[in-house]
Amino acid sequence: MFQDGDIDKFYTHSGVKEMSQAFGAGLKSTFNWQKGDILTLFASNSIDIPVVMLGTLLARGTFSPANPAYTATELANQLMDSQPKAIAIQYRSLTVVKEAAQQAGIPRLPILLIGAERDPSSQIVHFTELRTLSSGPTPNTSTPTKIKPKTDIAFLVYSSGTTGKPKGVQLSHYNVTSNISQLQPGDQEYLTWDGSKTCRDIPLPKTGLGGDKVLVCVPMYHILGLTKAIINPLYRGVTAIVMERFEIKLWCALVQRHAITFSYIVPPIVLLLCKDKAVMSYDLSSIRMANSGAAPLSKELIDACHRRTGIRIKQGYGMTETCPTVFNQTWDDWDRPVGSTGQLLPNVEAKICQPFEECASTLGEKQTTVQSESEGLELGQVGELYVRGPNVFLGYHNNVAATRDCLSPSGWYRTGDVGYIDPRGNLFITDRVKELIKYKGNSVAPVELEGFLLDHPLVDDCAVVGVQSAALGTEVPTAYVVLKASHTTKESQELANKIRQWFDGRVVNYKKLRGGVKFVGAIPKSASGKILRRVMKQWVRAEEGKTQDGAASSLFAKL
Repeated sequence: MFQDGDIDKFYTHSGVKEMSQAFGAGLKSTFNWQKGDILTLFASNSIDIPVVMLGTLLARGTFSPANPAYTATELANQLMDSQPKAIAIQYRSLTVVKEAAQQAGIPRLPILLIGAERDPSSQIVHFTELRTLSSGPTPNTSTPTKIKPKTDIAFLVYSSGTTGKPKGVQLSHYNVTSNISQLQPGDQEYLTWDGSKTCRDIPLPKTGLGGDKVLVCVPMYHILGLTKAIINPLYRGVTAIVMERFEIKLWCALVQRHAITFSYIVPPIVLLLCKDKAVMSYDLSSIRMANSGAAPLSKELIDACHRRTGIRIKQGYGMTETCPTVFNQTWDDWDRPVGSTGQLLPNVEAKICQPFEECASTLGEKQTTVQSESEGLELGQVGELYVRGPNVFLGYHNNVAATRDCLSPSGWYRTGDVGYIDPRGNLFITDRVKELIKYKGNSVAPVELEGFLLDHPLVDDCAVVGVQSAALGTEVPTAYVVLKASHTTKESQELANKIRQWFDGRVVNYKKLRGGVKFVGAIPKSASGKILRRVMKQWVRAEEGKTQDGAASSLFAKL
């Protein structure tokens, strides 16, 4: 069912079930686990994660993953908000986790280990040992778990939503099972345990190699990994080969070795498939389909990848708050049209409305509810996307105000993304109202980075925006800084590099200022003090235009 891409350790379907039941029983007997208690995951991809996740759900708990690259302070913020009853980690993260728990005010937070490495002192229990501590029987699978699927929380996944610092997205059991069901027609139905189904001219899995095999390279702490890399393979009965971390040569080698037929990928991976020389040394012909998400792919990039590798790439659209998919291209329409993010999934509604920020300027404080309930624009018009359906989240944990700002009483969710829908129902994303920066699929909230920057003794004011890097195939955070007048330090590239190095040492890898630090006289702001990021984007475009001559193809090519 789940196989480790590095060491070929695996779990069978029945093995996942039995170990999940045992772990769930261990949680209940060891920690007096109650419905709604939260288990945090702080770990890189591992075939142990499905067992820990399902065991938590069997114990009627809530599963809350965190990015394993977080610093202690970043993890502490999530722990303070969620107040977990236990945390599952890999041994190498022990120091960070202990420091984070101390900062969060829960120094005695129980820690469980997953993965191959054990605690040499035997003080930290491995999750497989926890089940042996259970004195009672394993849960009886014939007795339904006593939960309310539409209101009880299965996953508490942290996301920045449309703006601001990371918030806990409450996803019910019904949200999760709805989205898995919605994805079957025209998409996941073609992934089978025996390799028996296809459409158009897409070949079946290679003869003699069994059914479909999914290569998991997306992070399991992300909602995409939880649903598409764990639950859907279980539902379809297909084998998932799990990569602990992405590396292009290893990805290609695993495709060739295991005759991989499907993989979820992100735009930077597509860029590597188009440009990395090593790719051409491997046989990737077994891949029947790939699905890209996190950010829109251009038609040119999809076509280039298909010409070079033969890999068909379709796209989908969604976010943590929609568990995650809302629009999706089907296999038979993967190239009709190329560049679209597909059509609405079953039982979801969508409408294109006047962009939230424009509406806010005319309607004042009452705009949130009015806009959420307003009529959509005409088909084909560009505006902000709103969606409603059984996969839309219940709200943000401990944050009524943030929930009210984006989720209407009747269930319409304001996505913050701008685009249009063509006459065939295909969605095209053209821009974002929201302030998020997307670095290789990771959401970066500018306001959080600005908070860190303002701690620097030389920084008087600042703003962070996302700038597209052609070299990396993704947005990169770029800081615009106003130096304090009381300091006589002259603006220089050396000073910019020092501030950047100071900042980068305080944040997780994907939040680093890869776009650099640039000095300005003032940050453009509205009368209410809101940073005018659209004005700053115009600065970026103007600066890029100045450098696009024979000597410098791009302002950020050196990245």
